[in-house]
Amino acid sequence: MATADANFCVTVYKAQPGNPDEAWVYLGKHRSHYKPIRGLTFGVALDSDVPRLLSMGEDRSLVEYDLLKSSVDNLKLLSLDRIEQSAIPQCIEWYPPITKEQFLVTANDQFKFKLYNSTTKMCRKTLLSPTYGSSLQKMIVLPSDDPLSSRRYMTFITKDKIGLSIMPLDGNPHNTMALISHPGGVVNLASSNDGRHVFTAGGTDAVVHMWNVNVQALEAVARLGGDDLIPFYGLLEGGRDGVLFRELENYFYYAQLRSQGIDTMDTRVVSTEIPLSEVPFVMRAMGLYPSEQEVEDMVNEVKFSKYVETGKYVDCIDLGTFIKLYVNHRPAFGLSVDQLHHAFEVLGLEEVDGQAAIERGHLLDILQTRGEHMTEAEVAEYITTLLGFNAEGGSSEIGTFDSTNSVDLIDENLPEEITADMFAAEILGFGREPDAEAVV
Repeated sequence: MATADANFCVTVYKAQPGNPDEAWVYLGKHRSHYKPIRGLTFGVALDSDVPRLLSMGEDRSLVEYDLLKSSVDNLKLLSLDRIEQSAIPQCIEWYPPITKEQFLVTANDQFKFKLYNSTTKMCRKTLLSPTYGSSLQKMIVLPSDDPLSSRRYMTFITKDKIGLSIMPLDGNPHNTMALISHPGGVVNLASSNDGRHVFTAGGTDAVVHMWNVNVQALEAVARLGGDDLIPFYGLLEGGRDGVLFRELENYFYYAQLRSQGIDTMDTRVVSTEIPLSEVPFVMRAMGLYPSEQEVEDMVNEVKFSKYVETGKYVDCIDLGTFIKLYVNHRPAFGLSVDQLHHAFEVLGLEEVDGQAAIERGHLLDILQTRGEHMTEAEVAEYITTLLGFNAEGGSSEIGTFDSTNSVDLIDENLPEEITADMFAAEILGFGREPDAEAVV
């Protein structure tokens, strides 16, 4: 048995079978997080009966405890992994054994599910989670009489709703439903042993609801949503016949030209696939700006998608798979202007026209020393390209970059004080739209 407290500590107790006088003994306590703990779960190691205990906190850390080597008053850690860059994890659950690979599934405050290999903690898949007003606060995979071959379902709660999802998770919104459970807020969720009933506890209303699980109704809704790529076309603005899809097709086939060399005179090979190395470029052309870690997660998601079954890596991606990848990885509600302003309020030191501003030298220093920092040459190339002094595509297409006069160009054309509006309009080229709620 394990508990998590408000001091960010995990305490473990060990059962004593056959000892009625002391059924449980204190094993140990560890302050393994520095922010509130959002998830605590027991599991069993793959292909064994070794117990596992993991905790997950708002500090974005996933901690595993070494129960076998722990002794009284000495709870040992087995591993500590940072699982998010910017999102805050909200809940964690063991993925059911419907795949050959054992996963942990988490839900974060950016409306994403993430599947992690339970052994390596590698992020193996990112999926769009239900978007019903607030992010998921808790989720439970419903028990089944035949866990290996029967259809599996997952129930969840948001801040005021209860919902049900069909598994395996794939980002299809038609595979999920939700309804208001407690208008004043839901504080907890539990399932019956047979998975036929779910219980929710309210907060201020002091009420416990018992719900019947009707999977037939959810399955009917899912079938009405369409098969294969049809639900994902619906998530693209304009659908299958919209401008966004046509742009995606153009970028996809242009990526084939890029991969074969823009200036080559050899005969072009037309294919339905592009190399994985082109994925980040097409994503950025579509208005998604992933970090290097997010790019790595995207590539690994496709690269290892068939490794367990075939023992081989996947090195290409087709258009249909790319659409699913794009829909599941892009921000659920776009990049808002408020987020950009908040970043400048955190980093800015002065105010210009009532807005937080970052001094030019400080911005260039941050880009080279904080987060996924860039080299001086990369900063020079990217800034001068955004300012319009280099050929579009930069060194990724033409293969070279001439850094001559880069410093002078930046000094002459990049203002000494940079605000969020100025950064968006004059550097990123989004344009000044103060009334818009999103810039992408």
